[in-house]
Amino acid sequence: MSAPATLASSQRLIVKIGSALLVDGETHRIRHGWLDTVADDIAALKARGMEVVVVTSGAIAVGREHLGLTGRALKLEEKQAAAATGQIRLAHAYQETLARHGITVAQVLLTLDDTEDRRRHLNGRATIDTLLKLGAVPIINENDTVSTAEIRFGDNDRLAARVAQMIGADTLVLLSDIDGLYTADPRKDPDARHIPVVTEVTAEIVGMAGEPPPGYSSGGMVTKIAAARIAMGAGCRMAIAKGKRPHPLAALLTAPEAGGAPATWFLPAAEPRTARKRWIAGSLKPLGSVTVDGGAVAALRKGGSLLPAGVRAVEGDFERGDLVRVLGPDGAEVARGLTAYPAEEARRIAGRKSADIEGILGFRGRDEMIHRDDLVLG
Repeated sequence: MSAPATLASSQRLIVKIGSALLVDGETHRIRHGWLDTVADDIAALKARGMEVVVVTSGAIAVGREHLGLTGRALKLEEKQAAAATGQIRLAHAYQETLARHGITVAQVLLTLDDTEDRRRHLNGRATIDTLLKLGAVPIINENDTVSTAEIRFGDNDRLAARVAQMIGADTLVLLSDIDGLYTADPRKDPDARHIPVVTEVTAEIVGMAGEPPPGYSSGGMVTKIAAARIAMGAGCRMAIAKGKRPHPLAALLTAPEAGGAPATWFLPAAEPRTARKRWIAGSLKPLGSVTVDGGAVAALRKGGSLLPAGVRAVEGDFERGDLVRVLGPDGAEVARGLTAYPAEEARRIAGRKSADIEGILGFRGRDEMIHRDDLVLG
């Protein structure tokens, strides 16, 4: 990716905020003053035309105080209970601070499984896409009330990267207690050197990750490197940047040599859309096929989506989000993609106009049987 290592060129940005930044370690209270500066940054970025999504931790850290669960290690069910009350307080904090700028927020609760199961993946992506189109800022919490993996492993860095992959984000910023990756742990090695740019996650890069710091933060550099691998594979560039300063996002709009804040940028070789197309083309096994007419073939080759009106036959037993082959009138494969409808519903709407879908199925589904973003020409 040729884009400079700053936020300035971003179009769809995900910001991950960890517990150690958001919650005071002594009072267990949200650091509202700091959060206000982040909200100011988000408003300024939106004014530049960027779409912004926040992946936040902190529900357990905030909620435990209100349930009298401070001063000791928590059992799994106590962490889930703390998350249940903490999520409400977190959502209110984001709502309150962004409301100062007239920005609407929306809470989305996800787990890693939601980003990896294809049908839930499509549902989550459609919801977040719609919120962004409507000008809202989705605030994504890990769903700790029902999930155990994120609680045990502190893996919200990877969750943020999976969300970036899900929605085709071009930039992911992990706000941390450190300004990026070093050749060694700078807390222990005074000769450790800061690494400003990484273009490939090699074994050497992985080996530079140290132990997680004490306190609320449980991910450390290990999960950030894992997140970088996921993000880069999805064509999304990622930055690890120091978050405790006021206005941490504004500080990334300018390169360090021009007065901006230092960070480590992980730069992928492809754009998000290109990376997604490669994934669809090479990583999934088709579970069925749809045969289309000549008009549909021409539309697809011009970059269009596959509409139900152009479909003449549906074969196979597949579900929403599964990969299907798109065959031309002569039976030759012209494309493949992720279907927005299961086989039974696809058969019912085949050959019909998109405006007829609601009357046929009883609900308003997507206008496209396969959206162009989910389709790869053969």
